[in-house]
Amino acid sequence: MIPVLLLLVVVAAAFLLNHRIANENSRSLEQHLPLWKVEHDCIISKQGDVTIGYEVHLPEIFTLSSDDFEALHQVWVKAFKVLPAHTIVHKQDFYNKDAYAANFEQDQSFLARQSELFFHERPFLQHSCYLYITKKPAGRKPSNLVINNLLRSRLTPSVQGGAATMQALLDAVGQFEKILLDGGAVRLTRLSEKDLIGDEAYPGVIEKYLFASDLHEPLSVKDIQFHPEFKIGDRYCQMFTLGDVEVMPPLCGPRINYDRYSTDKTKFSISFAAPVNLLLNCNHVYNQYIMIGDAQKTLKEMESRKLRLQSLSGYSRKNAMSRDATNDFLNEAIGDQRMPIKAHFNVLYWTEQRSELKDLRNLVSSGLAQMDATPREESKAAAQLFWAGIPGNAADFPVSDTFDTFLEQACCFLNVETNYRTSLSATGFRLGDRITGYPLHVDISDEMVKRGYCQNRNKFLLAGSGSGKSFFCCHLLRSYYELGTHIVVVDVGHSYRGLCTMLQGYYFTYEEANPITFNPFYIGQGETLDTEKKESIKTLLLALWKKDNETYRRSEYVALSNSLTLYFEYLELHPNIFPCFNSFYEYLRDEYLDVLVANKVQEKDFDASNFMYVLRPYYQGGEFDYLLNATSNLDLLQKRFIVFELDNIKDHPILFPVVTLIIMETFISKMRKLKGIRKMILIEEAWKAIAKEGMAEYIKYLFKTVRKFFGEAIVVTQEVEDIISSPIIKQAIINNSDVKILLDQSKYQNKFGLIQEMLGLTDKQKTEILSLNKSNEPGRKYKEVWFGFGGFLSKVYRVEVSKAEYYAYTTEESEKVLVQQYTDRYGGDIQRGIAALVADLEHEQKRM
Repeated sequence: MIPVLLLLVVVAAAFLLNHRIANENSRSLEQHLPLWKVEHDCIISKQGDVTIGYEVHLPEIFTLSSDDFEALHQVWVKAFKVLPAHTIVHKQDFYNKDAYAANFEQDQSFLARQSELFFHERPFLQHSCYLYITKKPAGRKPSNLVINNLLRSRLTPSVQGGAATMQALLDAVGQFEKILLDGGAVRLTRLSEKDLIGDEAYPGVIEKYLFASDLHEPLSVKDIQFHPEFKIGDRYCQMFTLGDVEVMPPLCGPRINYDRYSTDKTKFSISFAAPVNLLLNCNHVYNQYIMIGDAQKTLKEMESRKLRLQSLSGYSRKNAMSRDATNDFLNEAIGDQRMPIKAHFNVLYWTEQRSELKDLRNLVSSGLAQMDATPREESKAAAQLFWAGIPGNAADFPVSDTFDTFLEQACCFLNVETNYRTSLSATGFRLGDRITGYPLHVDISDEMVKRGYCQNRNKFLLAGSGSGKSFFCCHLLRSYYELGTHIVVVDVGHSYRGLCTMLQGYYFTYEEANPITFNPFYIGQGETLDTEKKESIKTLLLALWKKDNETYRRSEYVALSNSLTLYFEYLELHPNIFPCFNSFYEYLRDEYLDVLVANKVQEKDFDASNFMYVLRPYYQGGEFDYLLNATSNLDLLQKRFIVFELDNIKDHPILFPVVTLIIMETFISKMRKLKGIRKMILIEEAWKAIAKEGMAEYIKYLFKTVRKFFGEAIVVTQEVEDIISSPIIKQAIINNSDVKILLDQSKYQNKFGLIQEMLGLTDKQKTEILSLNKSNEPGRKYKEVWFGFGGFLSKVYRVEVSKAEYYAYTTEESEKVLVQQYTDRYGGDIQRGIAALVADLEHEQKRM
């Protein structure tokens, strides 16, 4: 129980503090500032305290599992234990409301610019985290609400530490940093003098805290007042504190369940302090103080307190309860070898609108309540707590506003998560973070290989019907196309027609009025007839001539090879002849038969009559004379976006095998001939049909070798049974795809165990996948996607695009018809058509 006289003194001191700060205009902030100087990147206070500062790089939010949180918690505990007595660790997390600033200066495509316009001024919470380790000089008196350096007229260091003391501190801090680094999840970057005090243009962390500003905000000095209200410049400030055992939660831990992303079968984990950090959407600072004293001295004081409470327990039940609590504390400290420390946590928040204070008060108190703490707004001691929060001044924190606890419990209240980071890689595409949709550049190919998470760039995508798989793939392909990638798409369902038109690619599909056509005999400008080209044509001719179960003789193979060699020599001598199957057939009929006779090739070695009879339907006037005699869309090697739509021919016994051979030849030719250029092949549901036609070996070859040629293969499927039943998927594709991509799996959550087993997913990854689209932001239209990289790293992102991108990617029939109508209105210009469509829709929306 605090004596009445002491209570009056405390209240009077707090009042005096507020009064003096509000009314004493004769002394500048520099005179009041408790810091003396910055030397050797250390902050020296006027009381002789030495502080070393770090910027802290934390794991990204929503990426840690329950086990990860436990491991990270133990790392923090171990790191704190190496610090010497009379050390204060002050961790300070800044959260500033900001908005995405689009870049309109760089040269951009139509869709890229529409994306910039869409995300321009998208609000988000900017986070920066700093940690200060302060060593108090021996004999320094602790501060409280009565004794505080802000009230002292003269501030002179009581004890000057020597070189040995400084070296001991640096050694301890070095061990502290090493332990965190070895933990693998946290990195520390030492703050330099410029980082601490800034320069003439931008503030350092000290000014950032004092003036509630952002590091990127130009330097501006602001008035600070605490009476009659707490203000920094034109910003109204308030503070909630956790500085007393009575307001602390009864239980704490390294993590809590995040119900919004949890299911009946999975519990999604976030850090214990997340509700007052990234999940608290307002301008605020979360201050965390852990004060390491003399453990033996603390335990002696606790023993004395227990004895006093024992003697007073007969007069008050509260004294008896306090005695029991103190006794339990001592038993745990000694029995479990726990380190007793003092701690304090507070949230300082601000706004420029006084009218928002009530809503913010409710928001912050709600965040504290989610931690099961009792919200308490600080008023009397706000000035001193704010003053102690200045980087380097933690030693002046009032002891009366701390509580005794153990290091393990105190570390639960540390913030250990930060925002998603954008990639600096030149490769990648745009996705959004889960909280606000802030646009991020994400590299799921090169960066993952360089960091050792993946051995190849191949990707396997599993997504149910309606989950947005084709939409996501369009977004991925368009982004990679703009990076210079050569892309081949094999599809059933016409999901990529709009994108192909937008990118002015080749779209191969079969229609009665416009059948699918190719020309495997055409050699593009600058190309030569190499062995690989000849082999692909021979393979095609043999497939047309022989049945699947019919073998060919060596003599037949040699005869075909000779015919092709002589045919291309014949073309060189007759440049007016167009290379195609028609001219090849005519050469066989008019020239090559004579060669066979001259060389006395017998019919049993090569039955030329049978060969020409079987291939007659592909010659001029035959049933399939269109198939191999194309005169347009010939230069497949140099065309960067090609779509093969197989929906109308996937069951055709003649056309489908031929088309699949041409597809494989096209991509393999790109793969081998385009040196230093990224190649990508995406096979949608067509892989099932391809595998049935004996193309399994091509798929196996592709997935095992494409990485050697700066390429990547992507297979997309939507049925769980496809994974389980197909040996092609299981052996060739999954085992050689280091990047797994999954969209909404909610319809499979009751049988997700099969998917988890087949894809080798961890329980953490299962929890992430089943959280997809569980709590999407109201008012925004998007889907979420999960990425797994080689079993080491996994994340969930938003797939959110502009309206122009949406209509370029859409697979809804009514929307595709609408896009086509607008495209026709503008003379076939799909970009102008989509721009007009979006403008009309926005105008209509404003009218409603």
